[in-house]
Amino acid sequence: MTGISGAEVVPRGRIDALDVARGVALIAMATYHFSWDLEFFGYLEPGTSTTGPLKYYARSIAASFLFLVGIGIVLAHANGIRWRSFAKRWVKIAAAAALITIATWFATRETFVFFGILHHIAFASLAGLLFLGLPWWVLAVIAIAVFFGTPFLQSPIYTPLGFAWTGLSATPPRSNDFVPVLPWFSAVLAGMAAAKLVFVGRTPPRVLTPEGWSATGVPSRLIALFGRWSLTFYLVHQPILIGLVFLASLVFPAQPPGFSASCTDACGAQFGAEPCAVYCACAEAELAAAGKLDDLLTEPATAQSDLETSAIIAQCAFEAGTTGDGNNR
Repeated sequence: MTGISGAEVVPRGRIDALDVARGVALIAMATYHFSWDLEFFGYLEPGTSTTGPLKYYARSIAASFLFLVGIGIVLAHANGIRWRSFAKRWVKIAAAAALITIATWFATRETFVFFGILHHIAFASLAGLLFLGLPWWVLAVIAIAVFFGTPFLQSPIYTPLGFAWTGLSATPPRSNDFVPVLPWFSAVLAGMAAAKLVFVGRTPPRVLTPEGWSATGVPSRLIALFGRWSLTFYLVHQPILIGLVFLASLVFPAQPPGFSASCTDACGAQFGAEPCAVYCACAEAELAAAGKLDDLLTEPATAQSDLETSAIIAQCAFEAGTTGDGNNR
């Protein structure tokens, strides 16, 4: 394949600004994975890292990675595809993706990673070649169409795991890292469109040239180094982080959920907030006075068989009206 038309001004050599951008994305990813590790070891409430702000934080990180992948595809191949170096790098990415799949299969089989960010990058590195010849505005239109059109293509027939990687499944599978082709490939196409708009056939801003801005300070040089060694960083950071959290858990183990919170959650689903607040406050106070509360928190199965504990729970339930089938008296 020949180079892209008008690519004679595409800069050759590493661009520090892009390395720093990639490094910042990696650091952000590490902070998110750290929150996942804290949740895994019980320091955060279940679901914290996969709902609310952290959910969208993770998605923005993945999108930024894939956007940068799109930029890299254009810059790497603008003057022609160097097949040998391309194949060498692609094999490394694919092998790393396979390693992640194997490791998570043994570590967390129910939520193992079968098509995560590395798998998507391996896919996009190949699929992106098919779009190299398109002008930036066509790439932008396709990216928008892919992003907004994916929900209309999803169907239950794609639910089996063999189809889930496409992103067409109406119900996403359980996985610790799931970045399917659709709609995420739109971020890659958007990056390619941006790179063509900025670099191809025109002079880019000086900061986006090898001769322009340089990472000279210690922080920026370190971040740029992470960006240059992104695959290595990706593979080693999580084992290090989860190892550190594990060691911390040996010294400062996570505390079990407080009685009030766990009691309210369990009771509220059946009897409602108001009577459960009365019941839980009564039970907590009476169990603490009887010296039974700590036993109930640490050894619930054993404590609940204790006659005095059972009597306290039954009396508080009667007073609060949280007995029977959920119809408050």
